[in-house]
Amino acid sequence: MQTQLADNIKNTAAGQTADTILRRCVHCGFCTATCPTYQLLGDELDGPRGRIYLIKQLLEGKQVSRKTQTHLDRCLTCRSCETTCPSGVEYSHLLDIGREILAQRVRRPVLQTLLRKLLGMVLPNRTVFGALVRIGYTVRAFLPKRMRNTLQYAGQVNTPWRDSEHKLQVILLDACAQADLAPNINLAAARVLDKLGMRAIRLPHSCCGALPHHMTEEERTLRMIKTNIDHWWPQLNSNVKYIVSTASGCGVMVKDYGRLLKDDEDYAERAALISARCRDIVEVIAEQDLTALQIDAGRSVAVHTPCTLQHGQKLNTAVDNILQRLGFDLCAVKEAHLCCGSAGTYSILQPKISQQLLQNKLQALNVNRPQLIVTANIGCLLHLQSGSNVPVKHWIELLDSPAG
Repeated sequence: MQTQLADNIKNTAAGQTADTILRRCVHCGFCTATCPTYQLLGDELDGPRGRIYLIKQLLEGKQVSRKTQTHLDRCLTCRSCETTCPSGVEYSHLLDIGREILAQRVRRPVLQTLLRKLLGMVLPNRTVFGALVRIGYTVRAFLPKRMRNTLQYAGQVNTPWRDSEHKLQVILLDACAQADLAPNINLAAARVLDKLGMRAIRLPHSCCGALPHHMTEEERTLRMIKTNIDHWWPQLNSNVKYIVSTASGCGVMVKDYGRLLKDDEDYAERAALISARCRDIVEVIAEQDLTALQIDAGRSVAVHTPCTLQHGQKLNTAVDNILQRLGFDLCAVKEAHLCCGSAGTYSILQPKISQQLLQNKLQALNVNRPQLIVTANIGCLLHLQSGSNVPVKHWIELLDSPAG
């Protein structure tokens, strides 16, 4: 793709990155075949190729509008197009650049702005969000069914963290929403790791930065990342093997710290090492001898692999492989590459499209009548459970279930 970027952009780091990405695109259109929003809406501008053209126009200084913003907002950032692309176009990085520059040129409607500000203030704030979850759980009987379903795991007993004496350690991250909405996930992960000879330790940290990053709040994103690096760095001794995430959305973000801070003299080296040490819990479990686990594998299971795991971290069948090793009966899932519609705050900001994707995903997951649906990201879990009649859990919880 030929480009003629505007003078005020082409010599910037973002402009040069965007130019390189744009030149890789050969207009083939393979990406449209796997794009969830293009499949739903049938509009070229709601597919990756069309959005790439819109970003190209933006970077070349041509006229843009709220219509441009609407088409970019509708992107789930699922990165399915990147998995499909034969030319290696880093579409998600280009989208980040385009959204940030567009935010400077096109003002959002007041209500949109306020909603995004509110989400950015509440969701990463453990004190405020936790209080709201507790209130919601208390009055859940009076809430709509979807909200009741979303809150059903918030009442799990948050038992004390069981420490262990294993020399080999991992830092186990608490995802913002997960700690309050599904506290058993990390507790189950810690117990499983203990059985496999690893001590899970918890450290204070702020939001991983994914939420403000996808809402074009780059300064705030970098502040959060640096705060986390400052907290984690002193703990990365020889006994700590990995920084482990049980939320694939957080994991893909932490693995990107090195790229996001590559030009920062003070943090580049540490950010790169932290990204290199970060693992999704499925990567850690896959390396282990699992004979120490006593598993109840007597249920049929449908696996939903989050976009952040299959497209972002390139771990498409990793969960399936572990569950098959342990003897679970896995149900086939059609169009497993398609997003469930959660996508962070997307289900709130784009509810109509999100609900359409949710219904399609639940239909695909339930074709073979599983007894349980499992996933690897808290956002997907909550979104699926909001409309599912079949229980939805994090897959690590299956490894924590005793046999018999």
